[in-house]
Amino acid sequence: MWFFNSPEIVFGEDALSYLDELSGRRAFIVTDPVLHKLGFTETVAAHLHKAGLEVAYFAEVEPEPSLETVYRGTEAIRAFEPDWIVGLGGGSAMDAAKAMWVLYERPDLTADAISPLEKLGVGKKARLIAIPTTSGTGSETTWAIVLTDTTEGRKLGLGSRETLATLAIVDPSLTAALPPRITADTGIDVLVHAVEGYTSQWRNDFSDGLCLKAAQMVFEYLPRAVADGSDREAREKMANAAAIAGLGFGNSMAALAHAMGHALGAVFHQPHGRCVGLLLPYTIEFVTTGGVSRYADIAHFLRLPCDDDETSSAAALAGAIRDLMQQIGQPVSIAEMGVSRADFDAALERLCDFSEMDTQIVMSARIPERDELVKLYRYAYEGRVVEF
Repeated sequence: MWFFNSPEIVFGEDALSYLDELSGRRAFIVTDPVLHKLGFTETVAAHLHKAGLEVAYFAEVEPEPSLETVYRGTEAIRAFEPDWIVGLGGGSAMDAAKAMWVLYERPDLTADAISPLEKLGVGKKARLIAIPTTSGTGSETTWAIVLTDTTEGRKLGLGSRETLATLAIVDPSLTAALPPRITADTGIDVLVHAVEGYTSQWRNDFSDGLCLKAAQMVFEYLPRAVADGSDREAREKMANAAAIAGLGFGNSMAALAHAMGHALGAVFHQPHGRCVGLLLPYTIEFVTTGGVSRYADIAHFLRLPCDDDETSSAAALAGAIRDLMQQIGQPVSIAEMGVSRADFDAALERLCDFSEMDTQIVMSARIPERDELVKLYRYAYEGRVVEF
């Protein structure tokens, strides 16, 4: 038995105006300080005021939000007692809002206890709205929560089917001002979600088509969005692709590139999308060498030039991803990230420890042994094609 979960999704031009129709008493916006200073909080609050809601906000969410930030935000929510919680921003703000929602409803829990194994019973006090301002994480359509344990210096993969947003507002106007680097960092994350969602061990008929479509949209529209941020069609298509990929991998899970990417980002403080995107071609090659993969389907759907055999198709896909990343200015090796060899070597065992603790590693069609994981990181550092 399996499940397919989705929020109600309002998308396209002027989708934000749907907030004018909400019914309720109070709405609490969770966002980050940069978006708040740019007026995003005020824009969303204006729509909520039209609906007759009283509004408060917490604008302290940092990139890769910490447990401490979640606890501070939860205290503010408890004091305000909203019936709507709004996660406004990239994945960090939306993930933080999900965790705060749970703790508001369940003061007996700690954030690191949010798990599919725990019956949460959320929704009695408030409902959740997710409004993305980047086109990447897909957090608006997934129940995943990624937080940072600053004490241990690692990322925590949390969540439950109950932490899915009630409503997702996907309005491309909110991404129009994104600079090229952030557009690239977040956009490549969409591709990783799509590829891993299609090839993870929990893939299924309901998620497959969503993942293939999202991958196609990234190859077609991400270079345009990076090259010209005013390209309205490219912005809209990438916003939709992020939500579609979220629906896909959110119902089938990610895999090895995410496990390794979470570790890489936590240790070297690099953006999530940049890390998982860099590692994706290496993990494609590793899985294919093990003799089990579905990459040929993706390569053929993208109409990449390749033979019918799995090895040729996977190589074509890995090559196309590296070409795409170079086209949008992304690093294709850990060395290109600016990580010195000495720092990399010193952190290698820690990277492997964190990867092995990550929940996504078990979703991979081929799970690496410790020595293979070490080699994978080394190959990714040096930019070598994986042949083992």
